[in-house]
Amino acid sequence: MAARIDALMMDYPLTLTHFFERSRRLFPKKTIATRVPGRPLFRYTYADFAERTMRLAAALRALGVKKGDRVATFAWNSHRHLELYWAVPLIGGVLHTLNIRLSRDDLAYIVNHAGDSVVFADASLWAALEGLRDRIPTVRRFVIMPDTPDAAVPPGLAEYEDLLAGTAPITSWPELAETDASGMCYTSGTTGHPKGVVYTHRAVFLHCLAQAMTDSFGLSERDVIFHMVPMFHANSWCVPYTGVMVGATHVLAGPNPQPRDICEIVQSEKVTVCGGVPTVWIAVKELVEHDGYDISSLRCIPIGGSAAPRSLIELYDKKFGASMTHAWGMTEMTPLGTLSRLKSYMLDWPEDRQYAVRARCGYPSVGVDVRIVDDDGRELPWDGQSMGELQVRGPWVVGAYYDNPESAARFTADGWFRTGDVATIDAEGYVQITDRTKDLIKSGGEWISSVDVENLIMAHPKVLEAAVIAVPHPKWVERPLACVVPRPGERIERAEIIEFLRPKLARWALPDEVVLIDAVPKTSVGKFDKKVLRERFKDWTPREA
Repeated sequence: MAARIDALMMDYPLTLTHFFERSRRLFPKKTIATRVPGRPLFRYTYADFAERTMRLAAALRALGVKKGDRVATFAWNSHRHLELYWAVPLIGGVLHTLNIRLSRDDLAYIVNHAGDSVVFADASLWAALEGLRDRIPTVRRFVIMPDTPDAAVPPGLAEYEDLLAGTAPITSWPELAETDASGMCYTSGTTGHPKGVVYTHRAVFLHCLAQAMTDSFGLSERDVIFHMVPMFHANSWCVPYTGVMVGATHVLAGPNPQPRDICEIVQSEKVTVCGGVPTVWIAVKELVEHDGYDISSLRCIPIGGSAAPRSLIELYDKKFGASMTHAWGMTEMTPLGTLSRLKSYMLDWPEDRQYAVRARCGYPSVGVDVRIVDDDGRELPWDGQSMGELQVRGPWVVGAYYDNPESAARFTADGWFRTGDVATIDAEGYVQITDRTKDLIKSGGEWISSVDVENLIMAHPKVLEAAVIAVPHPKWVERPLACVVPRPGERIERAEIIEFLRPKLARWALPDEVVLIDAVPKTSVGKFDKKVLRERFKDWTPREA
């Protein structure tokens, strides 16, 4: 009989326990800091973090948290939130990060749908939850975290620091399966109720390894990571896990960070990595230009959530010495999908051609398969021209939504997730999101990408922000309407924008009208909220029908 050849490696589960124990032993001297309004940064070491996380794990058990129980957070980015990120999944619980900017109705639905049993809330945010207590019967305990100097704990509620002080650290971690749930996030729910995405230890483990690769975010022990992406948004792009895995220095943004807070922390802490949506970096740009902050320590600014204008990427390079890395992903993807890195032979290309590549969403991360298909489900070629729905699959891509059978249509018969994004893929493998399906504009039989037009408009020196929406037209069915926010102190005429676009767009893609607005409405995670603009301009009438 032949000797066995397969399954001869150890059956070692891919769980977060390995990352935690590795960092606890290897990086005890490294530091973690939190911004506290009106005070110096709170700082402690990885050794402190590990000891407190082990105390928290024991406290969670004392609160009755069992394997599979959902533990919710309603909090800003902080060291306490980071402790919950680790303690909850390490004892077999499921960390459920609640979006602090959702409506009360959405929050009540999400808490009840997830079946949250314990909620940890920042003191400064408690008022938003207090009125929901009688609507969320699954929650048996609330714990308050003192996030500001004057934070007060309401009578009858547990206080986080008291909870830890009264508990001895856990002495051993339970054995977990890599397929066990570790966390969950809900989509923003632009149509219908928000949908729950449940992450497994295996998915997060593999995602962290890919995210740390040199051609990804390249995170390492030498980095100083500023956690500005909300920890309730897709696990803060998973960076709190990857950053601890590699032993990086961490700075957490604290309550309600503003652009000036970002500039000051990046400058004073010599931050090397800080992610965010384009709207945040547009606001930071204004401050850096006006007040002269030095943000040149930033070697990697992962920018996603919506398309980053090429003009913004170029400006950060040339004026600030800070490099942006365009990325694309989704809550349903843990969230990494693609990153825009130049390939080695592209470094010899002309600058204009290089920036054209960097403005794309990038090629797929290791671990992610991508394809584009037409309306009949036929796969389209990677030629940079064919446009179709972007579909993905991989070890950290959602396979089904939590307790939501009606969403089965988001998955194809052959096992791909339908993203709802429309994209092209060029011969080099670079994906370009041309729009969300609902945001494409079809005018007289021609498709117009609102994203492309927006990015061109935002390259105008007088423009701060721009959003382009479809409005009804009696002849062409739909036409683009450009909603433009001028930079502070600037005056813009409609004709300026049209003339700026004319050499860059086909005549039929030019907006019919430019309207000036005070600000583009934003979603709870800082993306442009076009549904608000579509409602505002639903009765808009063209100048010439």
